[in-house]
Amino acid sequence: MREQKKPTLKIIPLGGCEEVGRNMTVFEYGDDVVIIDMGIQFPEEDMPGIDYVIPNISYLIENKKKVQAVIFSHGHLDHIGAAPILLKKLGNPLIIGRPLTIEMIKHRQEDFERNSSKNLNVLYLKDINEKINLGSFTTSFFPVDHAIIDAMGIILQTPVATIVHPGDWMIEHRPAEQGVIDYSFLSKLRRPVVLMLESLGAINSKKPVTEEEMLRNLYNLIGSAKGRVIITTFSSQLQRIKQILEYAGEIGKKVAFDGFSMKLNVEIAKNLGYIKIRKDVEIPINRINEYPDEKIIIICTGGQGEEMSVLPRIASGNHRFVRIKKTDTVIFSSSIVPGNERTIQRLKDTIYRLSDNVYHSEIMDVHTSGHSNIWDMEDIIKQIEPTYFIPVYANHFILKEAAKIALKAGVPKEKIIVPDNGSVIKITENGLKVMNEKVPTNYIFVDGLGVGDVGEVVLRDRQMLAQDGMFVVVAIVDRATGKVRGSPDIISRGFVYLRESKDLLGQTRRKVINIVDKTTGRGGVANWTYVKDEIKEKLGQFLFSRTERRPIILPVIIEV
Repeated sequence: MREQKKPTLKIIPLGGCEEVGRNMTVFEYGDDVVIIDMGIQFPEEDMPGIDYVIPNISYLIENKKKVQAVIFSHGHLDHIGAAPILLKKLGNPLIIGRPLTIEMIKHRQEDFERNSSKNLNVLYLKDINEKINLGSFTTSFFPVDHAIIDAMGIILQTPVATIVHPGDWMIEHRPAEQGVIDYSFLSKLRRPVVLMLESLGAINSKKPVTEEEMLRNLYNLIGSAKGRVIITTFSSQLQRIKQILEYAGEIGKKVAFDGFSMKLNVEIAKNLGYIKIRKDVEIPINRINEYPDEKIIIICTGGQGEEMSVLPRIASGNHRFVRIKKTDTVIFSSSIVPGNERTIQRLKDTIYRLSDNVYHSEIMDVHTSGHSNIWDMEDIIKQIEPTYFIPVYANHFILKEAAKIALKAGVPKEKIIVPDNGSVIKITENGLKVMNEKVPTNYIFVDGLGVGDVGEVVLRDRQMLAQDGMFVVVAIVDRATGKVRGSPDIISRGFVYLRESKDLLGQTRRKVINIVDKTTGRGGVANWTYVKDEIKEKLGQFLFSRTERRPIILPVIIEV
């Protein structure tokens, strides 16, 4: 008699456990798969030309008939950005999310491929208390505080374990509107409970800025400004934008929005009824000069220093309607995305030259983070009292710090698992085990319209081009004699300035002629692949000996 397989729950992070971004996790029980999030990772410095990175879903392609649904925790790009590409590859399974999240996915889908959003299979979660059965998974939800409207946590119940996944979260200690969220109800879920906790706060030891304090500072700056107020913030900070709009209405100021994503997100929020704007408050950006400066608030994108976004264009004098004046008040109501430090610093330098009134988080609390700190992580772990703890959505060193916090909060060391991307975590009625094998999670690069066609080899070539440039040699060779006709042409990009390197070029031409003469013999049929390889190798050695640089060498042989 064949032994019956024990029911097993698999948890497989496809991204988000070795980096910030590319968040995506697979949950598999029997023949059912539920996915949480499909995010992008923004390119790093060693990824020239790459627009963004998405998760590798080769494991899911093999199992796409099992996919019951994709649940999106909230609308930030590191959680929804890959949806237009990956949903199509999976045959457009059911997607579940709160209204703002789903609408943002739809608009991103349209940006990627026109009229494609009608192919989406959508379930709007209008009531956060709703329960949904997805095959073997019973799915429920709970509210979380984060830096975007409609963020939610997810509970997945299976016969062998209950998963608690808050998505991105924070604890707002003194919220301006709703009360403080209590998570202790999650400790009453059927056990064992696996807490998968976003862990960016594990290295944040700063006292959190409360929403109440931040708004008080913003309102004081806006209310006391003698000239225009220019506020740059993330286009997803719709709650903050709503609060600024309401305050502007109270004190009789006009608000103009600028930036494609800013205007789009505000429009989505208006259509959903999340933002209600009085008719006498909002004006188009091209009408700001019709009002006194002290009556104008401009809310725009560009706080990360992105070259073509609004604030950098204003700062460089390339905006059609706005020039910064000394009397303007410029407020950076946003945090610094890792990797953008130098760009933002240069932007601040420029704006400080133009305005006498610049404010940012380093000098005043004008922004609250959407993420936790060390004490809040310990607090939420104690509230939920998980059986197992799995830190996610951060770099490996941060996940290790989160593991220390869980240990301090009372989770036994043997029940804390720090995963890698691709780890296969199996849970049965006998407990939890991390398997030796991993699923593929290598980077899939998106460059323009290309998805995955830029691989490691292409990226390495780009890195070499960025470091030492390229050197093209064009030689015309007589087919009968095997000799170079005339002098080889040389094209250099990013290697040396040709006009100032005449001696080097003369030596290089002679070297090429010598290499061709030796490798082609005395006419007859030549092995041109061998000739080109010899030029690459010998010329590479020669150029390195003269310059200590290693450009990419591209030999072109033309037979005549």
